[in-house]
Amino acid sequence: MKHSPLVQRLIEGFTVLPGVGPRSAQRMTYWLLERNREGGSRLALALEAAMQGVKHCARCRNFAEDDLCPVCSDPRRDQAQVCIVESPADVLAIEQSGEYRGRYFVLIGHLSPIDGIGPEEIGLNLLERQLSEVSELILATGTTVEGEATSHYIQEMVRGTSISVSRIAQGVPMGGDLEYVDGATLAQAMKSRRKL
Repeated sequence: MKHSPLVQRLIEGFTVLPGVGPRSAQRMTYWLLERNREGGSRLALALEAAMQGVKHCARCRNFAEDDLCPVCSDPRRDQAQVCIVESPADVLAIEQSGEYRGRYFVLIGHLSPIDGIGPEEIGLNLLERQLSEVSELILATGTTVEGEATSHYIQEMVRGTSISVSRIAQGVPMGGDLEYVDGATLAQAMKSRRKL
């Protein structure tokens, strides 16, 4: 059975989301059309508003509706301390901890030469222009090969400056039992141990 053009477009629209294949998209489309047209209309309005109104912060590249995001425009934040993360979701995770009071720089990815993603594609040229205002960089990139390469590149970028550089600790999660932790994570936890 073929779908009408509008139904087919809606199904195809849902498939742009990560993890949503044609069957899941079809289920979502049918559900909205059969049971929740009002919710579908609200979703359409919210999507349109976000696509038109959300941009990247001119300073840190996080999501923003104004030129500066709420973190960069907050005078109570330590503007000389910058935590470098890979995505806006990472900013949210760190903010929810309540432990960090500096600002961020969001890479929107990581270095991946094989995919054609170099320093300029992740905004390192913008970060370099801001370094004169920075006293400390905290590297919070992922523990993947690409995340580690990105972290190393940034360390090299600031070598020879007075900027202190640290990497967030990695290892055993709070409340975790050692018997369930994988070997690589446990090895990193042993290497990153601190004196008490």
